[in-house]
Amino acid sequence: MSDSQSSFSTEELVRKLTSYILSDVLLDSTHTDLAVDDDLLEDGLVDSLGIMRLLAYIETEFGFAVPAQDVTVETFMSVGAIVAYLEPNV
Repeated sequence: MSDSQSSFSTEELVRKLTSYILSDVLLDSTHTDLAVDDDLLEDGLVDSLGIMRLLAYIETEFGFAVPAQDVTVETFMSVGAIVAYLEPNV
């Protein structure tokens, strides 16, 4: 879907998600930067509780409840993967 159908630009989604992950979810408090392709799970930056907090944030911030079947490692692997999933939905 095109950005015209989305309420949020790609850049805005990246900025909001990155900011939230860095401030409220990240396990390593010394980690001060997050690239869109950093592997959140494999690199141990976010745990399962962090994913649950991220899901709640997405629902509150973007008005979209992620269906249980879409909560996968692939969908939440990185900020880029999350944005790619969210773009057609928000």
